[in-house]
Amino acid sequence: MGIKIVYLKMGYRSDLSDLGAPDAKNRALHLQRLGVGQASKGPDGKEYRVLIRDTWGTDIVTELKPQVEDIVMYKHRFSGFYQTDLDLELKKAGINHLIVTGCTTSICVESTIRDAFFRDYLCVLLTDCTSEPIAHDAPGSNHDATLFLTELMCGWVSTSELFLSATVALEA
Repeated sequence: MGIKIVYLKMGYRSDLSDLGAPDAKNRALHLQRLGVGQASKGPDGKEYRVLIRDTWGTDIVTELKPQVEDIVMYKHRFSGFYQTDLDLELKKAGINHLIVTGCTTSICVESTIRDAFFRDYLCVLLTDCTSEPIAHDAPGSNHDATLFLTELMCGWVSTSELFLSATVALEA
């Protein structure tokens, strides 16, 4: 369809120098709750460190393997715009509309959408192409809250089916 695809991979340097200052909330959260840097076994039985760049835990799943023309970049905070070249790459490519998918709707996806909004990008969040592991069994889900906030303040929401239907209709 000619749509530029950007992959944002959450990952830290092996020395954790980009995790934040010793007293930073980001550092404490990632070390204590998410186990960043700790040893873990991958599906192949080999040991790797949690969320360390260029290891099994930061690989993109085979089914979504990037193509040569796609952009792949690491991020070390929830937003894909924080201390990355994302804004530069999008501007260089003349992109001002973003179709957003991803993991942890209420954290990384929402943070990136908010930062995109602050930079005047027009975002569409695909509701069935995001996931929410945090409080997914709560009476009101974080996923739903992010969908509501995105549509109310920062962009639009759609399903992948409606998005593809609209895109195919535009091409016809």
